[in-house]
Amino acid sequence: MWRDLAGIGRDATTRGYRRYAWTAADTDCRAWFRAQAESRGLAHEVDRNGNQWAWLGDPTAGDAVVTGSHLDSVPDGGAFDGPLGVVSSFAALDELRGRGAEFTRPLAITNFGDEEGARFGLACVGSRLASGQLTPEAAHRLRDGEGITLPQAMEAAGYDPSAIGPDPERLSRIGAFVELHVEQGRALDLSGDRVGIASAIWPHGRWRFDFHGEANHAGTTRLVDRRDPMLTYAETVLAARREAELAGAVATFGKISVEPNGVNAIPSLVRGWLDSRAADQSTLDTVVAVIEQAARERAERDGVDLTVVRESFTPVIEFEHALRDEMNKILGGAIPVLGTGAGHDAGILSGSIPTAMLFVRNPTGVSHSPAEFAAEDDCVAGVLALADVLEGLACR
Repeated sequence: MWRDLAGIGRDATTRGYRRYAWTAADTDCRAWFRAQAESRGLAHEVDRNGNQWAWLGDPTAGDAVVTGSHLDSVPDGGAFDGPLGVVSSFAALDELRGRGAEFTRPLAITNFGDEEGARFGLACVGSRLASGQLTPEAAHRLRDGEGITLPQAMEAAGYDPSAIGPDPERLSRIGAFVELHVEQGRALDLSGDRVGIASAIWPHGRWRFDFHGEANHAGTTRLVDRRDPMLTYAETVLAARREAELAGAVATFGKISVEPNGVNAIPSLVRGWLDSRAADQSTLDTVVAVIEQAARERAERDGVDLTVVRESFTPVIEFEHALRDEMNKILGGAIPVLGTGAGHDAGILSGSIPTAMLFVRNPTGVSHSPAEFAAEDDCVAGVLALADVLEGLACR
């Protein structure tokens, strides 16, 4: 399975993945998922929001146990973030069939669409739509960098965008959702454990900072006469790092656009996107507020106008304790429990259904990069842990 999936959407130059929602690479990933489902005799379906489901047992029976993740990627992302969870789900089902397990609850494997938000700027679109956290009206307004709307992209890929929206009936038939994911950090590597259980997802959000200055000639404009928004942006980046470090949080400006974007031109506009996360809401609010204040103070000095827009936000998510404790018991009670600063479909769905996560050790902690890696024996340990959990939940 890993070899069959490995070449899809991989850039020959960077060796990273560009599996963006509703593109050719996404279509190929979806075809791979369907083939894996049908080769195992599972009933494949696509819901109204473009999420894929592979069912063992009656989907309408209720109290189903669901596992899976996503197959899309960030720009030049790694091979494991998302796909490891999907591949491991199919492998765990193979393991359980090899054990002769008898299922007493329906089981499904999922591929949630557009989890990374690389194309339209909003993460977890598929699960947000299904859970009602993203309205159809708001989804229809999403555009990619070329101005293509989400409905237009779905139509071009052969899907009907008119039906997108909340799917409470489907979610009401799910008794538990367990998502396996490569760890995006080094907690397991430092503790020496191959597999861990998630406790919570930190609150996190994305803020767009628009720094408006004045375009001018880079060679003839005196420094004292300039209204250069790049200076304000640069100071804001440094402030973000400084304040996050002081608060024990994280803050990152990882995306930027510049107008007119000429080598010999002072910018008229610098637009930067801030991603910030912290262990609690109060800390996150303080960090973002201090970063914005530092930006405004520098903007005033530079003669630059600043607007700040919060584009997305997810509050702290505590995974259901009962399900988490049951998983720990199934796995022998010695599994480390750890928090994470990364968002996931399991976090979005936690407001609608009981959810939990398993993490697989990442020896470098690198993620969202071609260098992302997990050793094969650790991946196998993740599959076996997921199989044990699914057996304990669905074969009682």
